[in-house]
Amino acid sequence: MDTLSYKTVSANKATVTKDWVHVDADGQTLGRLSSIVAKLLRGKFKPNFTPHVDCGDNVIITNASKINLSGKKWDSKEYIRHTGYPGGQRSLTATELFNKGPERLLENSVKGMLPKNKLGAAIFRNLKVYAGSEHDQSAQKPKTINLNDLK
Repeated sequence: MDTLSYKTVSANKATVTKDWVHVDADGQTLGRLSSIVAKLLRGKFKPNFTPHVDCGDNVIITNASKINLSGKKWDSKEYIRHTGYPGGQRSLTATELFNKGPERLLENSVKGMLPKNKLGAAIFRNLKVYAGSEHDQSAQKPKTINLNDLK
């Protein structure tokens, strides 16, 4: 029989190649940036993507303080949390959360786009967000990605 045999290759922890990627958030829209970063963290741009394995890259985001929100989202978008006690629901607007720390706005957005399980928590640890243009991961030699090239 002269047929080709195609085997599905499933990545595992030993065969995954994880790179360091740098993304500049200067002038980017929050949701559009977050969705691309979530795909990079998850590994969806790689040909050997496997859903149950952390095969994504380590992502460094700089200039989080220069992020944009469209429309009136700075005042109308609310981030709700609960203390765990009766009547303990608290909320912050996007402006209030941004003033507490610009990194938190991006981290909340990206975390909401990752799986809600142990794998999602492990993938989220591969994200580093900085408010300014300097970062601590220069020893890893991250390659800078232009977000307009990825769609």
